[in-house]
Amino acid sequence: MSITSAIKNELIKRAEELSRGFYEATYPPVDVYEEGGYLVIVADMPGFNKENIKARITPQNELVIEAEREISEAGKRYISQRPKKVYKVIRLPITAKKGGEITGKYENGVLTLRLPIEGTVTIKIE
Repeated sequence: MSITSAIKNELIKRAEELSRGFYEATYPPVDVYEEGGYLVIVADMPGFNKENIKARITPQNELVIEAEREISEAGKRYISQRPKKVYKVIRLPITAKKGGEITGKYENGVLTLRLPIEGTVTIKIE
């Protein structure tokens, strides 16, 4: 391997590391909206196993989403941008109800969380 090829390969490897680091810092893309007394968070996280996804709300009213996965890198790689791990902190625009029922669902690569909003009361209509 010539020096030029070695330098080129090292630059490609470093670009991959920077690219993956960028995606890990900004991933996953999320939507946050209010619906029927709940704050709904939808995060696109294709390729993760449900068992490896964790979500929690901190005392600072932040939602933390963490996940990790194995990515097979067999053979010759040219580009690798898919993140191996996720650590996303989302400052919630409202306060989740303490002791309220928080639900989470992971389906078809999409994580959907529903947090009841503090101060809202659901009225059952009969």
